Amino acid sequence: MLALIRHGQTDWNFAGRLQGRTDIPLNDVGRAQARAAASAYAGGMWQAVVSSPLGRARETARILADALALPLGATYEELLEQDFGAAEGVAVSELATRWPDRDFPGKEPDEEVARRGAAGVVRISADYEGAPVLAVAHGTLIRHTLAGLTGHDARHYPRFDNLSASHLRAQDAAWVVQSIGGRPFDEVRLEIDARAAEDARAA
Repeated sequence: MLALIRHGQTDWNFAGRLQGRTDIPLNDVGRAQARAAASAYAGGMWQAVVSSPLGRARETARILADALALPLGATYEELLEQDFGAAEGVAVSELATRWPDRDFPGKEPDEEVARRGAAGVVRISADYEGAPVLAVAHGTLIRHTLAGLTGHDARHYPRFDNLSASHLRAQDAAWVVQSIGGRPFDEVRLEIDARAAEDARAA
């Protein structure tokens, strides 16, 4: 079992700016979110907390590990947020005007993000011999990873709130998505399929 958790809030999250690889730290709200979320993982099931190397993810992981008395494990490059190139720091509200196709100069290809995230899931599981692990990462990385595993287009996935968790379980040599952003996968899949159908009609 693996839980992919989005980090806590940063000032750029609050301001609606695209972060990507820019290493913006948690703000006080983000730290409080991490402390509040820890209770959801109490009870002894989880064995460790790992994270992306970026500061906002690492601090979130440290807060969770301290609150749960769990080991704070390694950082994984595979969990880094997508590199958005020239769009980093730009207000999200401006993106559609400046880059209607989201073809930001210097952007890491979406398909590479999905492959990288899936490789990270496999490596974490191998490093912890299949034990249940909390992995703190980033919204777009999580979205592309899950979409790649379920065979959907990441554009149709919902946006993830700070500290929301998505659960994966290894089953029959594959990873099965059980929840997305704290909601059952079967429930969210209906919304994903509806968005895909709407896009197909618009095309």
